[in-house]
Order: sequence, then C-alpha cells, then structure tokens
Amino acid sequence: MPNYLRYYSGNIWFFTVVAHNRRRILAGDLERNYLRQAIIDCRQIYPFKIVAWALLPDHVHCIWDLPQTDLNYSRRWSIIKRQFTQAFLHDRQEKLPVWQKRFWAHLVIDEKDLEDHLNYIHFNPVKHGLVKNAVDWPWTSLHKFVSEGKYAPNWGEGVKIPEAVGRE
Repeated sequence: MPNYLRYYSGNIWFFTVVAHNRRRILAGDLERNYLRQAIIDCRQIYPFKIVAWALLPDHVHCIWDLPQTDLNYSRRWSIIKRQFTQAFLHDRQEKLPVWQKRFWAHLVIDEKDLEDHLNYIHFNPVKHGLVKNAVDWPWTSLHKFVSEGKYAPNWGEGVKIPEAVGRE
C-alpha cells in the first residue's frame, strides 16, 4: 500500500463545497486568491491541516485533518465561505447567493476510504472534462503527492473511482 495512507488518524474528513447554481466563481486568479486568504485566516483561529485538494471552477473537493480537540468543521467552512463571499461581492453590483447552503462532509473511516477519496479528488478535473490527464490540472494537491513520490508522475491513467465516493 502506498505510504500516503499514513495520514489516517480518525479525524480525517472529505468535503465537497459547491457554488450556488454551479456558477464558475473559482475560475479566476483573483477569486482563487480570495479563497486562499479565507482559508489562511480561518486556520489562524481554527487550525486544520489540508491533506488533499482540488479546486475546480464551480466547486472544491478537499480532505482535512482536524485537531482531536476541535472537530467543528462547520464553523470553519462558515468562516471560509463568508470571508470569500465578502471579498467576491465587494465590488460587484450583484448580491446573489455565492455558495450552496450546504456542503457534503464524510468522515474517512479507514485507509482504504482515504485512498478512494484521494483518488476521487485528484481525478476530478479529468472527470469534469477540464483536462485529459490529472497532472495537467494546476489547482490540485496531486502535484505535491507526485513531488513527494506518493503518486507516480503519470498517475491517473487507468484509475477507477468507486461510484459511491464523493458527492457533487
């Protein structure tokens, strides 16, 4: 089994967070920077580790490792979504909802579940037709996994993602 599975601690959560009406709110550099800053600011108050990530134009998939003493991921997402929304709408005339009200959260139950969700996250840009090869998508933690030797450079060729993994 690959060594990236040693992340599993019992506090590992998979999330899918989607833009309202699938608007492409995360397609630009400015918007991605808004999200990055919201996450940085949230982590200063409510720490967590990002294990894996894929940022697509209209949604985000990620895996977080939460501290034993604070598993309140809803509070964290509330802060991130609110701060992003304030920055995103600051100079815009429109005041439509930015995010779907809810998000998908799944407690990762074991190493196999973690492996399945890591694969789902990293293959998602291919699934959505954004790139032909997973490594061609720039906004993913796949590059970190490849550079650390946890995934092969040609990872994704022939990958089968279980149907029950992930929610969009």
